[in-house]
Amino acid sequence: MIKVSLIAKTDEIPLNLVSHAAKTCYTSKVPEMGKLIDVENNLFKTGHHTTFQHNFFTFNIDGLSISSATFGLHLTHPFYNTDQRSGRFSKMYSNPDYGEIKEYILKYWDNTNIDDVMSFIQKGITIYQDNIEKATEIAEKFIKEERPNADEDYIKMNAPKIAQEQMRVFISTISPTALDYTINLSTLSAMYRSAWNPELRNIVEQMKNLVLAQYPDLSYVFEEDKKKVDNWSPEMNFNNLEIKTNPTCKVLNIDFDDDINLNLPTKDSVDLRYFSPDNMNNNISTIKTEIEVSIATMGQDQRHRVIKRSKPKITGNFYLPPILKEMKLEQVALQFLQDYADLSNKIDNTLLLAIAPYGLMVSYKKLSDLNGLMHEQEKRLCWSAQEEIYHISKSLYDYLIDNNYKDLAEKLTPACYKKCCIEGRRYCGRDINKLKTDKSTPNRKI
Repeated sequence: MIKVSLIAKTDEIPLNLVSHAAKTCYTSKVPEMGKLIDVENNLFKTGHHTTFQHNFFTFNIDGLSISSATFGLHLTHPFYNTDQRSGRFSKMYSNPDYGEIKEYILKYWDNTNIDDVMSFIQKGITIYQDNIEKATEIAEKFIKEERPNADEDYIKMNAPKIAQEQMRVFISTISPTALDYTINLSTLSAMYRSAWNPELRNIVEQMKNLVLAQYPDLSYVFEEDKKKVDNWSPEMNFNNLEIKTNPTCKVLNIDFDDDINLNLPTKDSVDLRYFSPDNMNNNISTIKTEIEVSIATMGQDQRHRVIKRSKPKITGNFYLPPILKEMKLEQVALQFLQDYADLSNKIDNTLLLAIAPYGLMVSYKKLSDLNGLMHEQEKRLCWSAQEEIYHISKSLYDYLIDNNYKDLAEKLTPACYKKCCIEGRRYCGRDINKLKTDKSTPNRKI
């Protein structure tokens, strides 16, 4: 089950800090900490909530599903920081506890067709387990082909990891995970009111209870009669099921200010773009795209929180990565997708989303300002990024090259395109010398 623990908080009583912040605005000298005002009536109920954003709480959330992170905690607002357990450390792949999964589902969804649900989850894991050894062998072969400078230690360490990343398309996102999640007080209040599925409501309820256990005088921040009571899930279309071997990125609009700055303030590991006045016009220069990616890559994409995203739609397509294509698993994937689509007539949509396989594809629009885009592309065109999200960034890069934005495209590339690899131990093994003469973005298999 989901367990939420409060592991860190701002080292000051919330009402003290809220009052101090408010009084600072209307006094001629620094106010005394601990001198309270009527926070509930003068600030909270009147909507002056910036004063509540000085208090931060860090929660460890253990046992939640991958889906409840991707389509819950990380879906809508950008006002959080998070670090999530890698799927490589999930027991779901090698030793799944089906009893635990069944208990989890029945806790949050009543009257569900549990036998069919569990059969689907187990089928995906069986496909994974039956093919992971062969996928690892192919990953080793592809590394040697694409990354000539990769040594044996790199191959031994990364082939199983890459095989798992690509084979996991058959694994259900009901898989348990854990994360550290930091938010401020006004964000927690908004999340409490807006939670839209059974898992998210449970998580936020536990967060609220942990805060009120220490600060009961904040009870008015969490008004139960203001909570959202209906469920939400994305639009789902299963009319035309297809296997896709490429993600897609369509550029919808480019709107640049005349005075953009493509130069970094300094060249080190700290990205200073949002902190330099010279780069402020980049914030109003935007590129709007529409992408279709797997749920696995949607989770990766959410890590770039300054980029805005629209509501996702389930397209009815399934992503088949290069290793699986080499293994000729198209028909296996198509039947698996059909099994999932059949469940849409038997179970609640929020549960259908919760058990979605990683390979199920979603589409959504993205609005990126130039500073955010440059940061994203530098990270995602690096071969340390996973294959699918690399190809989304490659599509955008190629569009810019083909449509007279070459100067911009060249600024979007990672360090290895410009000088040398800065990834240290994470060096991917590709031929960096070749990049000095050929700056194209090649297709990758791993």
